[in-house]
Amino acid sequence: MVYGGKPSTGCYLCRKRKIKCDEALPGCRNCSVYGRPCPGYRPDTIFRNETHKVERLMRKRSITPTDSQRSSRRTSISHSSPELPLMPPQVVDSTWEERAVCHFFDQFTIAGDDCLNHLGFLPSLYATCRNSSQDGSVSSCLRLATEATALITLSNHMKAPPLLLKARGYYGMALHELQRLLDTRSQAIKDETFATMVILSIFEDIAGERNGLHSSHTKGLGLLMRMRGESQLSNAQGRDLFICAYVHTLIESIVLRTRHRHGNTELIVEQLDGSEPVPRLMLTATKIGQLFAESSSYQGLLDRDSITQLTTWIETGSLLALEMANWSHHLPDHWLPLVVYTATGGSLMTYQNASIAAIWTYYRAARISLEWHLLDLRQTLASLVDDNEACDIHRDATLEEIQEMTTDTCRSIPFSLGDIDAFGKAIPTSAEGRPPIRALYGYLMQWPLWYVLTCGMGTAAQMEQIRSALARVGSVLGIKLALMLAQQESISQHAAALTPNLYRSVPSAG
Repeated sequence: MVYGGKPSTGCYLCRKRKIKCDEALPGCRNCSVYGRPCPGYRPDTIFRNETHKVERLMRKRSITPTDSQRSSRRTSISHSSPELPLMPPQVVDSTWEERAVCHFFDQFTIAGDDCLNHLGFLPSLYATCRNSSQDGSVSSCLRLATEATALITLSNHMKAPPLLLKARGYYGMALHELQRLLDTRSQAIKDETFATMVILSIFEDIAGERNGLHSSHTKGLGLLMRMRGESQLSNAQGRDLFICAYVHTLIESIVLRTRHRHGNTELIVEQLDGSEPVPRLMLTATKIGQLFAESSSYQGLLDRDSITQLTTWIETGSLLALEMANWSHHLPDHWLPLVVYTATGGSLMTYQNASIAAIWTYYRAARISLEWHLLDLRQTLASLVDDNEACDIHRDATLEEIQEMTTDTCRSIPFSLGDIDAFGKAIPTSAEGRPPIRALYGYLMQWPLWYVLTCGMGTAAQMEQIRSALARVGSVLGIKLALMLAQQESISQHAAALTPNLYRSVPSAG
């Protein structure tokens, strides 16, 4: 008996297809995606019986056949070949599409998380669509969109341009079929159609191909959410799809200060369970977006007749700021951040898991955005009533709060990017320098981090830390939109150009 070494612990089929196995029990996720029974796993330690192998080698060395014997042996074998046992069938290696889909599901889908579900239903839905898809159907459209996004994800991961070309081809076909499906209401409101548009919006961000910083799919997502109505919350799949699409568009409207045109979708959000942290945060963020839309689209003259309107907006914003503060005060204990200290005496923030860390990053960015807006409103009101003293008091408190939110965001980055664990201990990266986190968490962080960066309220070291984090999300995790955000020159001026304000700007606070 000899020790055979430590082999791969993945299932037999994943090892044969050379794809990553999640080693789930009773069967792995990859096998369930492709509708095949998982063949199981081999033990960590394998002892091979080498006795018979050694005996055969010794006999072979002691009896060396002559050329005539070899010739006669080949002749006898050729005549008796029908009696020889058949060779075992060879398992065909996986295609690039199969490898890419498994990689994409591993990096961008989460199921069973207590805090965050992101397209957790997609693997099973994709398997159903792949087995039943016909050209021009909703199943075919979802399959093409999934494989396009999967291929570009793997292309960025492996730095493989040929996969990028194939991904663009699939993307074009999926987009063409999606446009045809949207012409028929019965096809447009199906989960497969809605999921296709969500996945194509992710493709756009991974490829870094937005029109400026605005998504070309935002209007389409808003349209489908309105068409699907409250019935989409009646099942887990529809609810997860709605939350994913709504958050995708809401954060864009808040960060870029665009008008939130989703009609009755705010009424749909109100049907969510407000006792849970994520829906409760969505409800408050929706109100913030409504305040931004109303005040930014105000067409009246900013004179003394506008004092009542400005006062109303300030009161509404103050109540929302209190609501945001209360959100963090009424969380379960396992949601609260933990402060850990480094060897140099600095402090960092860690969380129970990366999902909670991502939600806190969203929370801080939304809170900073609200405080900035209130500061603008108060500054404008002070100029009308000639009461700068009261404005200065609020201004100092607001800037202090924004700086605190910025610092906490920066202290959370090492954990959010997988550099440290929940206890503050360093986590080694892979041989390729990749952090031990899913790309999804970097995808969720990019917009909040960019907005905190545009505010410019941190120190030079903090701003560089955020810019470096965005660059890592783009280059290491393969999300090109984050790389674009990190490479913006004069980023604060660029943000000001993207977020026009009717009110006069607040002087720089350094």
